Amino acid sequence: MARDLLNRYIWLVDTIRRHGRITRRTLDECWARSPYSAGEKGIPRRTFYNYRQAVEELFSITINCDTTTYEYYIEEDNGGAGRITDWLLDASATSNVLQGSRDVASRIMLENTPSARENLAPIIEAIRFNHPLRFDYHPYTRVNPSRGVEVEPYFLRIFRQLWYVTGRNVADGKMKTYSLDRISGLRVLTTTFSPPAGCTDPEIFFADSFGIMVTKGEPHEVRLRVEPRQAKYFRALPLHPSQREEVGDSYSIFTYRLLLTSDFVSEILRYGSSVSVLAPRELRTMVVNALREALANYPAEQ
Repeated sequence: MARDLLNRYIWLVDTIRRHGRITRRTLDECWARSPYSAGEKGIPRRTFYNYRQAVEELFSITINCDTTTYEYYIEEDNGGAGRITDWLLDASATSNVLQGSRDVASRIMLENTPSARENLAPIIEAIRFNHPLRFDYHPYTRVNPSRGVEVEPYFLRIFRQLWYVTGRNVADGKMKTYSLDRISGLRVLTTTFSPPAGCTDPEIFFADSFGIMVTKGEPHEVRLRVEPRQAKYFRALPLHPSQREEVGDSYSIFTYRLLLTSDFVSEILRYGSSVSVLAPRELRTMVVNALREALANYPAEQ
């Protein structure tokens, strides 16, 4: 019953958000077509009031009513807590849709990604109470794992559907990032630590990075020449918050403020001939070297 109620709250938020602004009449029509109506033609007034209260208490989301148009809308929170709530609601709303689609399950193809659920909860607990972590780490780049790695966890991040934890490696004192699916034997230690000022905000830490890699160098102004078709994707899904665009006749130039990392080089290579680096020279060299190394695997075709 509790899970069913939660799904109803999520349905309410998702429905209002998809419409932007919605009247009670339209909301009632949506409710009648939902799997939660049980034959009801609309949401009873008292039920709607209770759901609004519960949504505000559980998710800190306020469902307001414009008294001039009698339309309901959601007051957005763009802060850190708001982004987490959005992510949780999106995940839950997607789960609800899929749960109601079992009859067409054979026609839905999902991506198989490594799971982080075993390690996620204890790491969140460690972050909340400033407890160090100890674990074995199995990076893809080495044959043997690193045993007994001790880390002071500062924050978590999702990138490309994978969870990462970033913190200070106690042994060498350096900030490092670890993929949760490569961690085994995780232990939350009973000791505590005090996070340094300014080191607990992932938005700041990764501000000049693409992906999960952070280098000690200064960020560069990156200029990419992008073909028109690919430019449409960049507009819809910006590579980085610093993205700016200059539209030309047969191409666009996208500008970023970024650190030069192998993650970003790999991203550029994904787009083949539709994206080329104009500046800086260091990034052009990194991309050219990567292409030469790839071509070296095909000597007969050169």
